[in-house]
Amino acid sequence: MKWEQLLSAGRADFKKKSKASQEQYRSEFERDYDRIIFSAPFRNLQDKTQVFPLPELDFVHTRLTHSLEVSSVGRSLGKSAGEYLLEKYPELNQRGVGSSDIGAIVAAAALTHDIGNPPFGHAGEDAISDFFKFHPSGQVWKTHLRKDEWEDMINFEGNAQGFRMLVDKDNGLQVCYATLAAFTKYPRPALIDQRDPDRRSQKKFGFFSNHLGVYQQLADMLGLSLSGQNSWHRHPLAFLVEAADDICYSIIDLEDGCTLGLVQLEEAIPLLAEIIGDKFQEEKLNSLKSSAQKLAILRAMAIGKLVEETVATFRLYEEAMLKGEFDQALTDCIPSADALEKITKLSVKKIYRSQPVLEKEAAGFQVLEGLLEVFSTALYNQYYDTQNFSGKDKSILRLLPETFKMNKEMQMPYILLRNLIDFISGMTDKYALSLYRKVKGIALPGT
Repeated sequence: MKWEQLLSAGRADFKKKSKASQEQYRSEFERDYDRIIFSAPFRNLQDKTQVFPLPELDFVHTRLTHSLEVSSVGRSLGKSAGEYLLEKYPELNQRGVGSSDIGAIVAAAALTHDIGNPPFGHAGEDAISDFFKFHPSGQVWKTHLRKDEWEDMINFEGNAQGFRMLVDKDNGLQVCYATLAAFTKYPRPALIDQRDPDRRSQKKFGFFSNHLGVYQQLADMLGLSLSGQNSWHRHPLAFLVEAADDICYSIIDLEDGCTLGLVQLEEAIPLLAEIIGDKFQEEKLNSLKSSAQKLAILRAMAIGKLVEETVATFRLYEEAMLKGEFDQALTDCIPSADALEKITKLSVKKIYRSQPVLEKEAAGFQVLEGLLEVFSTALYNQYYDTQNFSGKDKSILRLLPETFKMNKEMQMPYILLRNLIDFISGMTDKYALSLYRKVKGIALPGT
């Protein structure tokens, strides 16, 4: 892989040739960021759970605020790494590439890293998968799908859903090739011959089976090399996008846990101090009046230190990334990796398994299973079990959005289900709960 090709500003509209913008005040990668900010899928993240149910009094992070913070950290990582790359590869400068361009690529990709996540956090992903694995109304579709299509259904993946949204013509995003590749942390479909557990890029999958051809085109455009059949080596900037997310959720979930009283400040301080190192000043920290102030300064210093360590590690392994020889999370290789692991263990024990989080997850399973059952049954009866297509089914299908077009292509079972999952996974937590109550007869409109 070569940086000159990897940083292509071409736009990912795979159905027609895209023309470069004539704008002088924004680069193509900055345009990506702006398109995402103003898009409906991104706005919907404001009412999607990050970890905690949204409380009435204390501020905790939503998917929207988390994504903005990840993007901010990503820009810092990208710009700093970009300065190194421009010094090492002066030909990039000659091609008009600046460190701010590389920062903009990582920032835009990081901004969208959760755009495909369903309501109710990661429990929502499991709920969609489990519906097709275990629920009778989900299993009836199996005989109508190919093996690779069924694999997509029983392993719903937010990263693949995000890829779908970024290349979907109706969303109007169509980001640059480099941004799309940096977004794709797991460049493979769900079904491959053999998954290599030692490769971080194969831990999950990054696109659904019907987008395999699209990713092949993307890989050809950017010169991404194969790591196996239907799987590729990561774009090097994808490691920075992943690191930005790892840094933010590790530190900020801990901060939220303290805000909600699930973790004591006295437990968090030594963990963050271990990352901050010599710059940690206990006397100065004690001079601050509130716990919120103490958490804010510790969070800022810890993130700053992790950014420095991550960029240094990126420099160390950059050549190995180009050769496809490095395939680990950067935050597993930095000096503070052990400290982050301690934070993760505490977060699992006291935050991710706390009563509010477990209750939210249980509700998510119930709500998404209920919505999928009602809508998928109505679609199945309409096309495959017409003798049981009832008035109830007709009423349910009228609740589908106008964009859910019942044309000939849509009647293909995989396309039907893909669009149904688009509808349900795109919901906010509150809308999903509200619609579930209504279609189940638990609540009436206006109540």
